[in-house]
Amino acid sequence: MPPLTGTVQLRGVSKHFGSAKAVDDVSLRLDPGLFYSLLGPSGCGKTTTLRLIAGFEQPTAGDILLNGERVNERPPYQRDVSTVFQSYALFPHLTVERNVAFGLEQQRKSNIEPLVNEALEMVQLSDKRKRYPAQLSGGEKQRVALARSLVLKPSVLLLDEPLSALDVQLRRLMRAGLRELQQRTGITFLLVTHDQEEALALSDQIVILNQGRIEQQGAPHDVYRKPATRFAADFLGAMNWIGDIGIRPEFLRVSTNGEGRRARVTGSAFLGNLVQLHLLLETGENIMAEILGAAPEGQLNPSDEVRVGWSTQDEIRVPAPAARKPDPVELR
Repeated sequence: MPPLTGTVQLRGVSKHFGSAKAVDDVSLRLDPGLFYSLLGPSGCGKTTTLRLIAGFEQPTAGDILLNGERVNERPPYQRDVSTVFQSYALFPHLTVERNVAFGLEQQRKSNIEPLVNEALEMVQLSDKRKRYPAQLSGGEKQRVALARSLVLKPSVLLLDEPLSALDVQLRRLMRAGLRELQQRTGITFLLVTHDQEEALALSDQIVILNQGRIEQQGAPHDVYRKPATRFAADFLGAMNWIGDIGIRPEFLRVSTNGEGRRARVTGSAFLGNLVQLHLLLETGENIMAEILGAAPEGQLNPSDEVRVGWSTQDEIRVPAPAARKPDPVELR
């Protein structure tokens, strides 16, 4: 049985630039109709992986398959994928509708106008069709770039940090629209991002990359609550390490007279919906707790002594790199 449209497979793929291994023996399968995120720090190989799938780079070793066919040597225009770039790469001399129609015109498609109309309606830009890119906001430019890719109806849509140039509020708004578009079209989406919140909010599956290799792949909840490595735990959200135990800040309980380990408050930050407490445990670890809904007047003061506890079901235990044990401190 042939693979369903939208399947991407990487089999032992590596990409070297001289002696540097940007991608190192990566094997990965993207199933059709799902939203995937490649997540990792700068230089981890995520953008190179996307460019390999798109055809802008060729692998040093391994095979890339789209819908069951090996495509290593195929140029981008012969692959059933479309890419939305970080810079959007809109043509400044073309109107919105002409930008969206450009790929169809290059493919010499017929009935271009209704396809463009459908794409513009999908991204809610029908009323901006006659405008030029210079007359658009950042969010509108991003939607034009999406429409230009979606109108081609690719098996796979590749997104290279398309929200990074937007402000925080607009990014969150566009994020919701991006997820809705993926679910409506059923196209396989692959997003490259270094934003943990973005990956958690959008993805069916998150793939964490580190130094050109896959650290972990899984559903957002599983990767967050059950990280496979210390790197995955630390990268996907804040983490406290107390001996060999990892605890997310939101799972710590802080009280002035309850049970738990002794600690001293070293600082706090009011963030609107929560307060971050910075604490020094008597065993020498510096940790952070997040107290949801705490008011500024309810904050503890530096040097206050508290007790810190947590539930064993919230503990994360993964192999740790060799490290010196912190020296005990006297809390006074």
